[in-house]
Amino acid sequence: MNKTVLQNNAVLNINPWRMLTWLLVAQIMVAFVGRSLAPLGVLIGEDLSLTKAQIGMLPAALFLGQSLVSIPAGFLVDRVGSKKLLFLLSLGLGLSFILMTATSIYAVVLFMVVLGGVGYGTMHPTSNKGIIYWFTEKRGTAMGIKQMGVTLGSALAALLLLPAATVWGWRPVLIGACLLLILTGLLAFRFYHDPPAKKAQGGPAGKPVRLFASILQMFKEKPLVLVSIAAMGLSGSQLILNTYIVLFAYEHLGIPLVLAGVLLVISEVSGSFGRVAWGMISDLLFSGKRIIVLVIIASLSMLASIIVSLLPAGTPFWVMVPVTILFGFCISGFNGLWMNAATELVPIEQAGIATGFTLTVGSWGVIIGPPLFGYIVDVTGAFTFGWLFLAAVLAAVIALLLFAMAIVKKEERHPLK
Repeated sequence: MNKTVLQNNAVLNINPWRMLTWLLVAQIMVAFVGRSLAPLGVLIGEDLSLTKAQIGMLPAALFLGQSLVSIPAGFLVDRVGSKKLLFLLSLGLGLSFILMTATSIYAVVLFMVVLGGVGYGTMHPTSNKGIIYWFTEKRGTAMGIKQMGVTLGSALAALLLLPAATVWGWRPVLIGACLLLILTGLLAFRFYHDPPAKKAQGGPAGKPVRLFASILQMFKEKPLVLVSIAAMGLSGSQLILNTYIVLFAYEHLGIPLVLAGVLLVISEVSGSFGRVAWGMISDLLFSGKRIIVLVIIASLSMLASIIVSLLPAGTPFWVMVPVTILFGFCISGFNGLWMNAATELVPIEQAGIATGFTLTVGSWGVIIGPPLFGYIVDVTGAFTFGWLFLAAVLAAVIALLLFAMAIVKKEERHPLK
């Protein structure tokens, strides 16, 4: 008993920002592998002779796995904490993608990507729970920093994996990335700690009978449901940009492949800054109000999509750079605010299940969006209609978020209790 007390005291003395560092490192590596499908999509498509719609199915398959696991993962992390899951999800994602490199059968590749998506999707409830418990102040900033790991990992994949894969092939390069991910998972398990407080609030593990009731409760939270549906459009838009910006720049604009990959890097680095900046903006300028900032992000993203749709063939690389910075800063920078909004619309003890719920709903945007965008391009033979479709989706997102804001304001004026 004394040993347990000493361990709890030691954990309580830990700097939350050090725990955030480990969550960030794990998030970067999970994204480095999971989001490698976008920059490597060109090479995978050439290797397996895929259409643009089939290339779009690769990230869609990843997020199908995420949608299947998000609620169970959120339910589980509310009970067992983040520490154990950090290693298990890294192992699951790494092994699935290693097995994916061993086949050239498209259906098997998709199946392995779905399995990898289970590990990838578990990361968000796991890391978000850590943020919610370790941070009571500056939570928007902390969540933005953690979510920055997604875009940093994706940017590193484009910066490192794509050039390496053009030399050695996408299969051995991806295997090396997976092994590095598994090693990172081991280190995170060793050095990350859960706050003892989560045991008091999370309840004992092993109560699966409460899962269905917990899910039903999420459907009763109308603002959460609306934000989650809006996140479908935002998430789908983000993955469309990540999946097709290289193909658009390479095939439509005539930009060399390596420079087209640099545009993806620029987009993701901009998104990394955006995740922190938007979190700070919501904390400092909007007093922690997240949804109005999401409206601003969606509006600027819609503008960027319209601009991209108007770019003619032969547009030079330097013209694409500022447009890509704006697009990435917004559409790849919204995720931290989304996670904050979802977890703050419910009691803290339901943060994990709320994350799982909103991810499950939001994931359908990335399951449907990239293949549908690719299908539009395949049918019309031009990217223009794809980008205009994206702008229309973002207009619908703005309407949903404004409706959610109205409900929140009404509930604040007339609380039930």
